[in-house]
Amino acid sequence: MAVSRTLPTLLRPAAGPVFLALLALGGAGARLQAQAADPTSATNPFFGSVTAQPVTADVLQLSLDDAVARGLKNNLGLKEAESEEKYVHGEKQEALQEFLPTITLTGDTGVYQHDLAALGFGPGIFKDFASLFPNGLPAGLSEITKDTLTEGQIHYRQTLFSGPVIAGWKVAGAAEKSYHFAKMTARGEVVQQVASAYLHAIAAQSEVDNARALVTADRTQFDHAHAAHEAGTAANLDELRAKVQLQTEQQVLINAQTAVAKDLILLKRETGIDPAQEIALTDQAPYNELAAETPDEVRATAYKNRQDWQNLQNQVVEIKALRNVYRSARLPTLSFSGYYGVSEVTGVGAHGTFMAQGTLSVPLFREAKLRGDVQSAQAQLDTINAQIEDLRTHIDQQVRSALLDVNAAAQLIEVAHSNVDLATRALSDETDRVQAGVDNNLPLVTAQATLAGAQSNLVESLYQYNLSKLALARAAGVLETQYRLYLGR
Repeated sequence: MAVSRTLPTLLRPAAGPVFLALLALGGAGARLQAQAADPTSATNPFFGSVTAQPVTADVLQLSLDDAVARGLKNNLGLKEAESEEKYVHGEKQEALQEFLPTITLTGDTGVYQHDLAALGFGPGIFKDFASLFPNGLPAGLSEITKDTLTEGQIHYRQTLFSGPVIAGWKVAGAAEKSYHFAKMTARGEVVQQVASAYLHAIAAQSEVDNARALVTADRTQFDHAHAAHEAGTAANLDELRAKVQLQTEQQVLINAQTAVAKDLILLKRETGIDPAQEIALTDQAPYNELAAETPDEVRATAYKNRQDWQNLQNQVVEIKALRNVYRSARLPTLSFSGYYGVSEVTGVGAHGTFMAQGTLSVPLFREAKLRGDVQSAQAQLDTINAQIEDLRTHIDQQVRSALLDVNAAAQLIEVAHSNVDLATRALSDETDRVQAGVDNNLPLVTAQATLAGAQSNLVESLYQYNLSKLALARAAGVLETQYRLYLGR
């Protein structure tokens, strides 16, 4: 996000302070960008990162905590937010100079030629001067003169009192806070995206494990059907069915392995790991029952910790300070400036020079503009207050929705676990029937498909449960500090 470079001038009495409000709104812009979802870092930098280390031959063991830490260190979106905060802090430090004395030292030397006639010293004046000298004018006196002037000066300037400068400094402080809140929001975005990518990769790996187990079981069943067919105790159709089922599961395994590889590339992209670096996820899918919380409890936590809520509160302070800038424009401005120096002219000698000047500037009449500026600031303040009320309702909506998702996902996990147990028992019973020759392998294929579906549903339910807990922590504003607690790690 481009940031204008004129912040210090806004604190000078002659400049308008409106840009300070726009500067703070720039922090809000960064926050909105951080919350947008986009699959490329070209439009959403949170999907990119700065590569932190070269590729090594060793497999990098990566835990969830390690991934989050790397994301907070290397994620491109967070680095941009941090740079913007540092930049605005630097601009504020430059603006501090308006409150401090400005002292400069100058020096110069040069040869000067003067036309005395051009300066008003005509022939008549020369004749008048001649009467002052008994022997007449000195020889060699000409209307064209030359001299060498060398001088050095130390200059001092300071604003002693300016209402707009004082009020504008407060606006600059509020603008800096807006970028701080944007950075903190960006940190939460990084934690959520990295943790979600890690959990999705775990879920995809679970699908690979399930598919690999089914391939192993189907290969055993195919070998059994082939042997039975060779022995004449089973029809060729049973062998064909077993082979089709084996190849189908092999296709599922290939697709699942490809999905894991892509998920790991995305995870590495968000955490600053080179895409060519081999990594291994060390954490399993976490599961724990989240302690029950009421909407009132979560909302109270959100009002205390959410950066967007605090930023709107800060914008109220900012707009009020901006309004005071306009009001204080009616006050006089008092400043002091001066210098002391030494000048030396060839043939004349050196002499000290100085100047001390106090300036009092009193605005007499700009009432229409000042009243218009104050009304504009009041309109902005009314808008921010309305946004605060809207955000209050929005937070309540997010909290209630997140709690509903958590509760629903927890119930889905219970059902999914039960389905996996039932499908496993059904497959075991059907395997015994086929091996005993009581039944052909068509019901066995159906039982295997049922178990595969139940296992996939369990993996998806667990993934959605963890995502819903992350969303709840984000809604409460405690994702960065408490994601381990919410995931039960």
